[in-house]
Amino acid sequence: MSEKSQQEYLEDILHLAENLTSPPKVQGEIPKQWLPEWLRLILKLSYLPVLLLDLFAQKVARYIIQPPFKQVGSCKRRGNCCYFILIPQPSGTLGKIFYFWQTQVNGFFLRSLSPQDEKGKKMLVMGCRHLNEDGSCNSYKTRPSVCRRWPVIEYFGAPRVLKGCGFSPVLKKKYDKEPYISLLSKSKEEGL
Repeated sequence: MSEKSQQEYLEDILHLAENLTSPPKVQGEIPKQWLPEWLRLILKLSYLPVLLLDLFAQKVARYIIQPPFKQVGSCKRRGNCCYFILIPQPSGTLGKIFYFWQTQVNGFFLRSLSPQDEKGKKMLVMGCRHLNEDGSCNSYKTRPSVCRRWPVIEYFGAPRVLKGCGFSPVLKKKYDKEPYISLLSKSKEEGL
């Protein structure tokens, strides 16, 4: 796939994720997870304390080093951020373990067989098998970190928020100057 068609594909994904009101149709069938459900649950519950500790540490870091943006609003529970999830293309042993964890334990599946180029990084387009018809999550309490951290408010760089999701980034008053104003405009233009 050429670089231009990859960019068009990612723009289409963004447009779909912003505007869909129900999960998009999956081409073919969602691949079956071969890891038994009881083992997936044990692995998720075993990892949950580490995940919660990491999220707590990030909150402490945000208190000490405050990002220029804050998140306002609330989730509209449309599930649109679950339709297309970008994860790094696996490389090496750790990348393969990460991919295994995302597909077999977290329940993501490939939506596109070819990796996409997103800001110079090769990304895989995944979907979530835990998304209900009404846009809610049937695995909310044990959801992965990518779901718990959404929307992403960066320390450096533009926030990533889907239009229409209910959340929006707001520039804190003490940062009401360049280059932060440009980052906020860029974030709103790109839709992420």
